Amino acid sequence: MLVKNQSLIIILAIASALLCVPLVAMQFTSEVHWTASDFAIAAVLLFGTGLLVELAIRKVKKWNVRLFVILGILATLFLVWAELAVGIFGTPFAGN
Repeated sequence: MLVKNQSLIIILAIASALLCVPLVAMQFTSEVHWTASDFAIAAVLLFGTGLLVELAIRKVKKWNVRLFVILGILATLFLVWAELAVGIFGTPFAGN
């Protein structure tokens, strides 16, 4: 089978593997308790970030601009993740 877009397959595989980490952890400890909505939000964040990075790699031609765009995407991912996890900014999304 010839895969036209192998990088897309890699992105989906990595995001899926990252989503499996809490799923496996839930089987061995009671300290990890994710609901279906937790998995859905994490999936949107991981797959969305991966696809945005792929889009930036394809569309932005200058390497220095590409680097800043990708760093901005990753910084946004980490800030949103931290806000949803512990509420560092105190927005209503974190449950405050």
